[in-house]
Amino acid sequence: MLSTSLLTWLRAFDAAARHNSFTLAAEELHVTQGAISQQVKHLEDWLGTPLFQRGRRQLVLLPPGLRLKLAVMESFQILEQTVTAMRPPARRPVLRLNCSPSFAMQWITPRIGEVLAANPDLSLRVFGEFHALNRSRMTQEHIEAAVRFDMGGYEDVRALSFLDEWLLPVASPEFLADHPEIRAPRDIPVGLMLHDELPWDSARDHEEWNRWLSLAGVPLPKVHTGQHFNLSLLAVNAAISGQGIAIGRMAIVMDALLSGRLLPVLPLAVSAGASYHYVCLDDDNPGVVAVEHWLKQESQRFRRQRQDWFRRNKVVQRKTQPPAARAAA
Repeated sequence: MLSTSLLTWLRAFDAAARHNSFTLAAEELHVTQGAISQQVKHLEDWLGTPLFQRGRRQLVLLPPGLRLKLAVMESFQILEQTVTAMRPPARRPVLRLNCSPSFAMQWITPRIGEVLAANPDLSLRVFGEFHALNRSRMTQEHIEAAVRFDMGGYEDVRALSFLDEWLLPVASPEFLADHPEIRAPRDIPVGLMLHDELPWDSARDHEEWNRWLSLAGVPLPKVHTGQHFNLSLLAVNAAISGQGIAIGRMAIVMDALLSGRLLPVLPLAVSAGASYHYVCLDDDNPGVVAVEHWLKQESQRFRRQRQDWFRRNKVVQRKTQPPAARAAA
């Protein structure tokens, strides 16, 4: 018989194996990274064999770990299907929208009442997650629809790019008042740059700041010494509290800009390269179709609002390096 401890260790291993990360597994299970690491270590000691090769940025499953991952995944799937079948049917079908956390909090949830009002038979539940998606993962985890901020390239699922993104350095009014010397991109102190450590799955280190600096035509820092966060919204909140300058995605910072809690540090926005994608397995689910229609409408309204804000604040939009910077390079 499986002990309670062993079941706990297996659950921790399952999450770590799916995410290839103790950090993301801890977020999923609402425990600390140390707890996940310790539980997996207990399991390895109990089995008498290592399951992961531990790298600096990612875990890699060893052959015993891969074998166990498949067995655990299948077992949990059978268990979930069995207990789900035993529950009485819900009064209304529930659509689970799996969404990038910062976008879910700042863009989806403030607007969600509109799609529910227009579709009274729709029960929508939003879950904040940002791991990469494919057909196998969506099928195994019963993800019917999702929103991801990334570079796209989906091959085996239906994916619609419904909203592009622009990056703008932002800070609090108090911070800018204390730093009048910042008048050009080269004036921004490296140590005061606030970073989203992983804008999307497999993004390069310091992706967004480096992109903005490159398109602004200035050299990249040799070392980024500013604070790092695992969510864009955390970096933005740090900027609101006066801790530095965040690279704001307009979908995340628009409300703070409109309310005056944040201000543009410099009037230059650059294209993010990545965009928001609506990802689903099929389009024959009425709830999936309703959410897609709503996202298209809302993104059109948001783009108009964003362009109006850029125009009123005389913000330059740039997609490529300026000619002078290219010539220097």
